[in-house]
Parts: sequence; C-alpha cells; structure tokens
Amino acid sequence: MYDCGKIAIIGGGSWATAIAKIVVSHTHHIGWYMRRDSQIEDFRRLGHNPTYLSSVRFNINDIFFSSDLNKIVQAYDTLVFVTPSPYLKSHLKKLKTRLRDKFIITAIKGIVPDENLSCSEYFNKIYDVPNDNLACIGGPSHAEEVALERLSYLTVACTDLDKAQAFTDVLASDYIKTKTSSDVIGIEYSSVLKNVYAIAAGICAGLKYGDNFQAVLMSNAIQEMSRFLIAIHTQLGTGYAAQALANITDSAYLGDLLVTGYSNFSRNRTFGTMIGKGYSVKSAQIEMEMIAEGYFGVKCMKEINRHMHVNMPILDAVYNILYERISPQIEIKLLTDSFR
Repeated sequence: MYDCGKIAIIGGGSWATAIAKIVVSHTHHIGWYMRRDSQIEDFRRLGHNPTYLSSVRFNINDIFFSSDLNKIVQAYDTLVFVTPSPYLKSHLKKLKTRLRDKFIITAIKGIVPDENLSCSEYFNKIYDVPNDNLACIGGPSHAEEVALERLSYLTVACTDLDKAQAFTDVLASDYIKTKTSSDVIGIEYSSVLKNVYAIAAGICAGLKYGDNFQAVLMSNAIQEMSRFLIAIHTQLGTGYAAQALANITDSAYLGDLLVTGYSNFSRNRTFGTMIGKGYSVKSAQIEMEMIAEGYFGVKCMKEINRHMHVNMPILDAVYNILYERISPQIEIKLLTDSFR
C-alpha cells in the first residue's frame, strides 16, 4: 500500500481550509503554505483561518505554516494544491525545488489561464511530473458543508489507483465518504464545466426563470459535458472516451454539477444570479469579494473548444454574456429555443 507520507496544503481559501480540517484530523500534522505572512500570524493568534471558514478551529501545534513555497515543497511528500486557478502560475514561479518526485493532488476547479491546460496537464507538461504522481479531488462538496461536518462524498482520481486509495484513506471520516477513479482528466474538466453551467443557472435565476426550466438547463448541461469529455479523451488518446460516457451520472460528474448549479453556497451560481439581475461583471466581482472560478473557466473553455469544435451552446451563451456583453435576456432566450 502506498504511503502518502507528510502532507502539505497549498492555499489559504475556503476549500483549502476545509481540506486541511479533514487531513489534519487524520494525520495530526500538516504543512500549510499561505502567501501572506499577515494571514499566517492572524491564524496562529486566533486558532482559525481569519478570512475563510473562521468557525473551524485548529490545534496550531499540528500545523507548520510557511509563506515560503520552496520550504514546504522540500519538507513534504504529498502536496495538495488548492489555489485559485488564475494564480497557480504566479505561485509556482517562486518554486526552485523540483516537483517530479512529489505526489501532487489538485483540488483546483479551473483551467490554467494562457496555457489552457487542466492542472494535471500543466504539472505534467511544465514541471515534468509523471501522470502516476498526479491526482485530483472531485466533488460534489462545498467547503461550507464540510466545515459543518455535513455528509459529503469525495472522489480521488489518479492513474495509479494505489495512490488514489491511499489518499482516500486520509480523507475518509464519519462525514466524508470516499471513492477512487482513474479518470483524472475527465473529473478535472467536468469540475471546470460545472462552474460554467452554475453561472448559467444563476443567470436564469436572476432572470426569473423557474425550477421547470432549471431542470431542463441541467439536463442539457450534462449532455453538453458528456460530449466534451468524450471529445477531450478522444483527442488526448487516454482510452477513457467510452468510460466518460458510461460514468457521466456518477457523483463526481453529475453530482458535482447539480450541487454547484442549485446550492446557495455556490459562488458561481451567486455570480450568475447577479449578472442575470443586471450587474456588470466587474460590479458583481467586487460585491462578492470572492473568486467565482467559472468566470475564468468560461473563457478558457471557449478557447479550448475553438479547436475541439464540440457543440456547446450553454458555454457559448455564457461566454457571450460575460465577454461579448450580449444582453442576458437575449442570449438566454436564444438558448431556450435550442433546448428540447
């Protein structure tokens, strides 16, 4: 059985805090990289993250904090990256320590901008991390519910299933049920797309479309997601195209889509609702004070699909609203006419 060794969390937001809560309860020690020394100092003083999920208390003696990414990478065997996707490159630019021999787990639900790669693809192509050292965590799960210890289900995907199983053993608890998968690429891209579709759901809610239409929207979204996953697996030659079609109703795909599209905890749905109510993109972002990763994911997925040529009308509609400034009323009306 593979041993994850010493585990470190990279990132200081809500999901990073929730994962840290789960991991440290099992291991009783974690490393934790946060970018700002002031956040670390406040965390040590208060015994909780001063900015995110502040109700979650930690034993500070169980945590080695550092704002030096190189120090964390050198000292720990398994690195769980939970930074917003737009900032991953800037964090890694500070890195002088090789990642190839580390077990890299991404809990980032976004595409690396400019590169237009999923996080595992980015670590593989840019940092030469072999695929069997790359894993991802799939939902459905909101950090807020994990903090409240409400029953949640997580999937750990890795082409090396022994490593996936080893990390699921770290996550499993009374309120976290776990399973493994080998479909890293599929789960990563589905986690990006579900944010796009949650923005669409929010826009429709802001426009006062009802539950009947939301159900149709989600039905079409899972079909759109399935088409893309089959296409990306076919293009990359992973051999998982048929598996992607067969597994699309699993919790890591459909379940994550539903919770992100419907939940009041969903930042992306909240962001979309504000857009549907007439907010500009900038004003919605300022008022939220938190990152809706789907905003960046929409542009990245649109650029990726320019080469893939998959039929993705929901993605196109959200892109047109956010980036082409087409009226949500007009764009969603055109979208409804394409649904059956």
